[in-house]
Amino acid sequence: MQTYMYLSEESPHMTAIELDGVTKRYGSLVAVDNLDLQIEEGEVFGFLGPNGAGKSTTINILLDFVKPTAGRASVFDMDCQNQGKELRNRIGVLPEGYDVYDRLTGRQHIEFAIESKNTTDDPQALLERVGIADAGDRKASGYSKGMAQRLILAMALVGDPDLLILDEPTTGLDPNGAREIREIIREVNSRGTTVFFSSHILSQVEAVCDRVGILRDGRMVADDSIENLRSNIPGGESLVVEGSGFSPDILDAIRAIDNVESVTVRTEGEMIGVGLAKGASKTAVLSEIEESGAVVDDFSTEEASLEDLFAAYTTDQEVTA
Repeated sequence: MQTYMYLSEESPHMTAIELDGVTKRYGSLVAVDNLDLQIEEGEVFGFLGPNGAGKSTTINILLDFVKPTAGRASVFDMDCQNQGKELRNRIGVLPEGYDVYDRLTGRQHIEFAIESKNTTDDPQALLERVGIADAGDRKASGYSKGMAQRLILAMALVGDPDLLILDEPTTGLDPNGAREIREIIREVNSRGTTVFFSSHILSQVEAVCDRVGILRDGRMVADDSIENLRSNIPGGESLVVEGSGFSPDILDAIRAIDNVESVTVRTEGEMIGVGLAKGASKTAVLSEIEESGAVVDDFSTEEASLEDLFAAYTTDQEVTA
């Protein structure tokens, strides 16, 4: 996975977001439970969790829309609850479920955001930056879902924010639209903007994030690079073997090899997937197949997908430390 990090030689590396023991209760419901998190300036951080895990509450605390019951949240060393207004001028937000105003043109949306933040941005430049310059004078009622998402992103980029918070930015987009949003995220990050990316579309997160945090029941259950998270779950790697002659006896022989966790048959018996635990020998698996009389045409290794990691950390599946 390619990472996108911005490191300035002219300014010291600092913390962009810090949560220290943040808790939010609604009566007997604990939405966020003693949450600690630190995100460095220039990171693209993926914030994951099932519905109800506390992601939106955490974002609202960062934006000072919700007050924590306990703990402290800060952005660029400024307290979110005491300096919320000042901070929001340094933050761009693409909120989940935000609707455009049908009667306003795309340009008018941008101009409204510029006036709200009291900046001198060029509306045309922002429209060009998100790829909808030719639709700037059309009413937003005629925009597709993807165009509306790009318009909202352009509004979030007003003022060249130091922190960009994206809540489900690719929901409802076709693959081309999602790819364009990812490219914009990379471009924004290359300029030095820290990106906080909350999404349930895991492939989008994996494509752009340096690090991911996984929230479960208001608690952070994982916070690391995807590569390191893979190493902590059983079945983190599979050997995919293409060939023929994979009889039931041969499959049983493979299952008996040390540290082989599973064997699954794919594509009408012409491919098998062998789940490997730590310490498993790929060579031993391939040798067993060939010595048993099956034919190996090709083989490759698959790492656990982010979907696999997410399932492991948000269910009761065992995760090693």
